[in-house]
Amino acid sequence: MVDHSGWRVGVASAPVHHGEILQGVFTGDGGLTRGLVTLPCTIHATRATFIPAPGAEVTVSPDWKGKARRAAELAVRAVTPPGDELPGGHLDLTGDVPLCRGFGSSTSDVLAAIWAVKDAFVSPLPPQDVARIAVRAETASDSLMFEESTVLFAQREGTVIEDFGYPMPALRVLGFGSRPEGGGRGVDTLTLAPARYGQDEIDLFTRLQAMLREAIQMKDVALLGSVATTSTEINQRHLPIPDLDRIRDIARTTGAVGVQAAHSGDIAGLLFDRDDPDVEARTGLAQDLLQELGIHEQWNYTTGD
Repeated sequence: MVDHSGWRVGVASAPVHHGEILQGVFTGDGGLTRGLVTLPCTIHATRATFIPAPGAEVTVSPDWKGKARRAAELAVRAVTPPGDELPGGHLDLTGDVPLCRGFGSSTSDVLAAIWAVKDAFVSPLPPQDVARIAVRAETASDSLMFEESTVLFAQREGTVIEDFGYPMPALRVLGFGSRPEGGGRGVDTLTLAPARYGQDEIDLFTRLQAMLREAIQMKDVALLGSVATTSTEINQRHLPIPDLDRIRDIARTTGAVGVQAAHSGDIAGLLFDRDDPDVEARTGLAQDLLQELGIHEQWNYTTGD
């Protein structure tokens, strides 16, 4: 007989990200590995409800959210004591996350599912375990489960290459659709082959990792912006942003600290120092200049909000 006394309706909300500050190939414990540093984002979220039920079947609504269902199944196994009968349940997902844009919609679904199961069974599930479950559920994951610190994350292994020890310095992000001709349709990430990097680029990633470490520890937003811009420029060979040179001109004109992009999506952003007393004027001018460039799909937010 399964003891249901500890069960309850689990609820959770998971954030999204705004592409990456840095993405490439880095040296980990086992040699070279792909890794990324996610840019947090507050403008979209996924909400999940998990209702435990007897029997081992897990169902999901909408029914096409197969990765989230798989994540809930794996999370149920992780929180069930050895020898106990596996329960099932129903997972319900709602949210406003655009698909295929670079907001990490899949990871947001998966993370909300895992956290809702954790809440339903009132069970501890540390971020490292959540990361491993997320990767098993969706093959590659973003690092949204690490809420207290910025990490360089091996997205296909679900492991941390380096924990930088602190949250990312606060930024004002002016986001935009970087490929206006696409009409906001996004990028089919499943058709994207993993980027292949030359040795010069691999060496540069090592230097960028060190620069980002310093930027986060010293709260140096200008240095962080420089890392993001260089990473965006490297990605031009793999998923180019139209008019990047003119976008960089806008960044210089308006005093942005850098340009960042989703390395497997069609969103990008101009980064500003949140604490700059002129940040509102700078952001407003950048919005107008992007409009003149034909980039009308825009939004802005502050990291940490």
